[in-house]
Amino acid sequence: MMSGFSRPSAAGLLAAAALLATAACGSGAAQTTTSSTTTTSSAKPEVVAAFYPLQWLTEQVGGSDAQITTLTAPGVEPHDLELGIKQVSDIQSAALTVYIKGVQPAVDDAVAQDKGFDAATAVTTLPAGEHAEEEEGHEEEHGHEEISYDPHIWLDPSRLATVATKLGERLATVDAAHAQAYKDRAAKTAAELGTLDQEFAKGLTTCKSKSIVTAHEAFGYLADRYKLKQVGITLDPETEPSPARLSEVAKLAKAEGVTTIFTEALVSPKVAEVLASQVGAKTAVLDPLEGKPSGDYLSAMRDNLKTLQTALGCTA
Repeated sequence: MMSGFSRPSAAGLLAAAALLATAACGSGAAQTTTSSTTTTSSAKPEVVAAFYPLQWLTEQVGGSDAQITTLTAPGVEPHDLELGIKQVSDIQSAALTVYIKGVQPAVDDAVAQDKGFDAATAVTTLPAGEHAEEEEGHEEEHGHEEISYDPHIWLDPSRLATVATKLGERLATVDAAHAQAYKDRAAKTAAELGTLDQEFAKGLTTCKSKSIVTAHEAFGYLADRYKLKQVGITLDPETEPSPARLSEVAKLAKAEGVTTIFTEALVSPKVAEVLASQVGAKTAVLDPLEGKPSGDYLSAMRDNLKTLQTALGCTA
């Protein structure tokens, strides 16, 4: 999932951050400034969200009681995240970091277990994509651990509702003074996600086709929840599919009368366009929400629903 850049390890960045902190303590003026900053920010717990859907969820649950920052800037593919010294320091000083293990290995390395909330642990996960094994060598080549589950849990609103509840409980332990407020906001967010789930269930009930061909296998949870069949061209958005894989997907698409090949906002549509030309289909954007959309999570997911309904010939 990560591109093959040579990057400093999280441990190395932590050491550099420690050296900077030590140097700052050598100056009386610097020490006073640091103390003043800490006092000002200590009124709210600092919570770090790894990338967009977790940022959205944390903002909904944390509300005005938490100081929330995100590690992944808009327009950046989260798998490509490289942590700087300040970001590693932010993770270490935060009261809580909300992340999903396996999406961003640099974040996995920097998070202390007792100060991290791995959202994937709150729900039942699905296995990694159907052809994960053939891409395992690619993962090892880039130096991070292969995970056995699909991390894209946020694409199932019902699972994300469960994460919202668990996050509210976790924030309540971090900031007991506002415990009830966190739990109340978590309940409200879970209810909104429940409504979204019902909209998807109703909207995808009666469709001519149930097969979605996607640029990469990000939509396993959505397919599982709403009884669709996902056919991913690749497991990893940065991996070029083999000619054999393209041929296999093309045959499946033709056999099942697929009219649309789905691509996504942060990844080149080239492969999807090539496949679409081979099967006589068109392309459309189905947003995996790994980056910030033009609206928010709820509006982007509703846009996804409309896109699916059009592509699959749904009548509901």
